[in-house]
Amino acid sequence: MVSIWAAYVLDLILGDPYRFPHPVVYIGKYVSFVEGQVRRIASSPLALKAGGIFLTISTVLITYGLTWGVLSGVKALNIWLFYFLNIVLMWTCLAAKSLRVESMKVFGALDAENLAQARTAVSYIVGRDTSVLDEEEVTKATVETVVENTADGIVAPLFYMFIGGAPLALAYKAINTMDSMVGYKNEKYLDFGWAAARLDDLANFIPARITGFFLTLAAFFLKLNYLGSIRVLIRDRRNHLSPNCGYPEAAAAGALNIQLGGTHTYFNQVVHKPTIGDDLRPVQQDDILWAIRMMVLSSVLVMIFFSFIYWFIIGQIEF
Repeated sequence: MVSIWAAYVLDLILGDPYRFPHPVVYIGKYVSFVEGQVRRIASSPLALKAGGIFLTISTVLITYGLTWGVLSGVKALNIWLFYFLNIVLMWTCLAAKSLRVESMKVFGALDAENLAQARTAVSYIVGRDTSVLDEEEVTKATVETVVENTADGIVAPLFYMFIGGAPLALAYKAINTMDSMVGYKNEKYLDFGWAAARLDDLANFIPARITGFFLTLAAFFLKLNYLGSIRVLIRDRRNHLSPNCGYPEAAAAGALNIQLGGTHTYFNQVVHKPTIGDDLRPVQQDDILWAIRMMVLSSVLVMIFFSFIYWFIIGQIEF
C-alpha cells in the first residue's frame, strides 16, 4: 500500500515525462504490429473479429506475464530494487498530472482568446474533430475528457493496483490502450476492435461507478452543487453511448450546473449522443479549472477509501 501511495504522489509531482520509456508506448507498438499482420491475412468480418480477439487476449496476457515475471526476478535479486521498480511501473499507470497539464493548455489558449490554439490543444486529448469547435464546445470537450479520464486514467489503475499490484494495473492499461487504438464503432474497427472495446467496458464497469460517487463527494467538499451532482448522476448516468462514461460526466455536469454530451464528429462520422445535465448556464473557461479540482480531490478521496478497504481486509499496512 505504501508503494501505491508513492506511485500516486510521484505522478502528481512528475506526471509523464515526454522522454521516459513509457510501457504504453511498447504496448501500442505491439497492437499496431498485430493489427498489421491480421489485416494482411483476414478478409472477412469473422476473421477480423477473430484476429481482434487474439490481439486482446495476447496483449493482456503478455503485459501481465512480463510485468509479473520481471518483478518476481528482481525481487529474488534485491528487495529494494523490487520496491523501486514496482513503484515506477505503477507510476506509469497514472495520469493525474498529465491530465491537468494538457487541459490547462486548453484553458490557457482560451484565456488568451486564441481559439485556433485551443482547438489544437484539445485535439491532443479527445478523439473527435476539433477543427470547427467554438469556444464553448472546446471547453465542454475538455471538461468531459478530464472527468472521463478521472475514471480510466486514475481511479481504474488505482483500483487494479490495490487488487493485483503493478502487473494487474499494467494489464488494465493494456486494455485501455487497445480500446483507444482499435475500439471504435466505425467501419474499419467495428469487427477488429470488438473484443478490445467490450473488455474495456467490462474493466471500467466498477471504477466508473466509483468515480461517479467520489466526484459527487468532491463536489460537496468544493462547495459545488453536490445535490445537483447526485440528482444528475442518478438521472443521466446512462445518457452515453458508453456504459461507463456517463457516470463521471453526469456527476460533473450536475456539480457545475452545465450540460455535457450531445452530437459530435469522430473521424468524419457524425455521432449523435444524448445530453447529460441541465442547460442552466453557458459552459465557461473556469469549468475546466473546476473539473481539474474535482479530478484531484476525488482521486485523493479514492486513495484514502481504497487504503482503508485494503487495511481492513489485509489487517496491516504493507510496503
